[in-house]
Amino acid sequence: EDIRWPDVSVEAETGKMYRATFTDREGRTVVVMRPAKQNTSSHEGQLQYLIYTLENAVLSLPEGHDKMVWLIDFTGWTLAHATPFKTARDCMNVLQNHYPERLSIAFLFNPPKVFEASFKVLKVLVDPKSAQKLNFVYKENDESMKTMYNHIDPEVLPVEFGGKNNAVYNHEDYSKLMTKDDIKTASFWAADVNHVVSVDSVPEVKPQSSLIVAKAS
Repeated sequence: EDIRWPDVSVEAETGKMYRATFTDREGRTVVVMRPAKQNTSSHEGQLQYLIYTLENAVLSLPEGHDKMVWLIDFTGWTLAHATPFKTARDCMNVLQNHYPERLSIAFLFNPPKVFEASFKVLKVLVDPKSAQKLNFVYKENDESMKTMYNHIDPEVLPVEFGGKNNAVYNHEDYSKLMTKDDIKTASFWAADVNHVVSVDSVPEVKPQSSLIVAKAS
């Protein structure tokens, strides 16, 4: 509840993970992850940004929904982009132990063949129920794309993911959106809004301490 956009904005500079401006056909939040866009080596920073993004996604879900959608874009990914085992393990622990049953469905978009071997190693760390929600989708394979279109309207899906929407990630625009969402987050947690950045300003992107400050009891 204490994580704010200025604490994690550096992790988002390349658009490696963000809450999409579009939703699935049922109005559920879509979280886009692009591992080839990894831009930091901070273990704590990456975990903190993951938590921030998931919390934001949950609070953005429409009434009556409690699950989100993941779109994991592997375009351009190689083994050089592979997440260190410790970070991958801790991220999965966060997902499974603190966000149980929050995933509706996940699309693994354009994963390279070499990823299959890596996935087999990491799969042992994934809850079986979660593993069943993973769908491999290939842009050049019409049948697999239909699987994603069944859940996300191609009219709102960005072109880079096989849709018709020309929207692309813009860090400045996303910063403005997250700064506004910080106000909602503070209200939700009944936090002191005095430490939230002004809605009219975009926070300067600077690396911040990766430690989550404990709330005073």
